[in-house]
Amino acid sequence: MDTTQITDAPPPTPQPTETEQKRAARGATRPGDRIFLGLSRGSGIFLLVIMAAIAVFLTYRASLAISKDDGNFLTTFEWNTGLVPPKFGIAVLAFGTVVSSIIAMAIAVPIAVAIALFLTHYAPRKLSGVIAYVIDLLAAVPSIVYGLWGALILVPHMNGLFGWLNDYLGWTGVFSWEEGPPRSMLTVGILLAIMILPIITNVSREVFRQTPRMNEEAALALGATRWEVIRMAVLPFGRSGVISASMLGLGRALGETMAVATVLSPGFDIQASLLDPGGGTFAQNIASKFSEASETGRDALIASGLVLFVITLLVNGAARMIIARRKEYSGANA
Repeated sequence: MDTTQITDAPPPTPQPTETEQKRAARGATRPGDRIFLGLSRGSGIFLLVIMAAIAVFLTYRASLAISKDDGNFLTTFEWNTGLVPPKFGIAVLAFGTVVSSIIAMAIAVPIAVAIALFLTHYAPRKLSGVIAYVIDLLAAVPSIVYGLWGALILVPHMNGLFGWLNDYLGWTGVFSWEEGPPRSMLTVGILLAIMILPIITNVSREVFRQTPRMNEEAALALGATRWEVIRMAVLPFGRSGVISASMLGLGRALGETMAVATVLSPGFDIQASLLDPGGGTFAQNIASKFSEASETGRDALIASGLVLFVITLLVNGAARMIIARRKEYSGANA
């Protein structure tokens, strides 16, 4: 007689019904999931609608102003909307906006990345917490406060730097100085660099903290120094994050208004030297002229705002393309 113990077969797994399969295919099986899905999708669509509405408004008002412009909107070195017909152009504003932003980025990005690396890989934990707290406070300071500090403290103390640049680099023409007031594009760029430094530092710091610990330990096990660990493991992983942080800072630099208007001595001319007063930016020009502008003048200012809107979209699009091309090297998908 066979005494082998016969065990019962496991119960069959219940198969989902056709209705449950359809709900799972749609990705929302519960009322809460469907509500959240609808709210998320609606928020994204609403954001696109707002962006489209802004673009349509700016384009319509800009077309009204450009149709009355007696000069070339892109190349005219003049802004006089009170004439009949009005004559205005954005050449000086575009040049000043781009140059001041480039100066700010060239100063702020290396310093911000260095601070972020120091806080995450070199500084003691207590000191790192204190410095990070101070940087967070700097990010919350209103722009008008930066502008007042720049006008009362920064500008009076720029004479020494301008004199040194003129003595040693004045032969280039870019850093020649004629002893004028230091309310120039270089001063604006330095002030903007101070303003965007906390944003780039905070985002870069958080990105560097996400570096996989195994990557750093593997580099150390192979005999790498601390700097080699940062160069081989941390920086490649955080490259996309640093680019994103830089674009956030650049967005603020492009659209900064009150600080630039407080520090800059505006003028509708392009100076070969960064140390000579003059020039302007889109945001500064809009803030200084909007309250006293006529209907045509306001349309002209809106037209310049449309150009700034397009520049911002192009910058963000370029950043997205750079990040997409380099994400395979960042380690983010590891």
